[in-house]
Amino acid sequence: MGLLDDKVVLVNGGSQGVGAAVARAAVREGAVVAVTGRRPEPGEALVAELTAASGRAMFVRADLADAEQAKASVTRVVEAHGRVDCLVNSAGLTSRGTLLDTTPELFDQHVAINLKAPFFAMQAAVADMVRREEPGTVVNIITSSAHGGQPFLAPYVAAKAGLIGLTRNAAHAHRWDRIRINGLNIGWTATEGEDATQRTFHGAGDDWREQAAARLPMGKLGQPDEIADFVVLLLSDRSGVVTGSVIDWDQNVLGGLD
Repeated sequence: MGLLDDKVVLVNGGSQGVGAAVARAAVREGAVVAVTGRRPEPGEALVAELTAASGRAMFVRADLADAEQAKASVTRVVEAHGRVDCLVNSAGLTSRGTLLDTTPELFDQHVAINLKAPFFAMQAAVADMVRREEPGTVVNIITSSAHGGQPFLAPYVAAKAGLIGLTRNAAHAHRWDRIRINGLNIGWTATEGEDATQRTFHGAGDDWREQAAARLPMGKLGQPDEIADFVVLLLSDRSGVVTGSVIDWDQNVLGGLD
């Protein structure tokens, strides 16, 4: 028996990084999985991999910066499988910007991907659950930087901090519908997107992961597959009654000082 046997799981922003790891873990635990992404190539490649493993996966092309497409991602899955039992919002934009140099355009991009897209995907998924009068689960991938973060992440922090509030608000609003909504504040993680960010914004070389790992308490960056296992637990019945929790999944202890 898998933790997600026969559950229909939608992973928004699921074609690479943490989202792809969640999709793989969900399939391993028995779920029917749909993943969304802007680019068809990585999305379709992942679905081919998942289909070979389980026979039950689909790719939905969507630009989540468009709220209508975020909602439509849910609609497409409901049309294909009759329902959405679990939603994971894992898409994220980490373009750099400080309080002093962030443009309105960059700020709007962060809000669109990091806050608006999860809002309207949740709206559609929760509406489906309420309509069917069935329980469901949502996990929002947030960030430990939402507690304050680095100066060069100002618009990212603003949007993700909003997602923390939204997670708790929605969990409270729908607790009597037996819809559990939780968030995960992940720390520095080894993903394809982070590799591109380090090279683009920080001039990192091929050994940046090794250099970063040497400076971290556990000797490694966060690993997508480990995060994915935790997300699957939160999606599953094994996490019990937990809702409205935003869990810090990081190796730096908030409030700890040397």
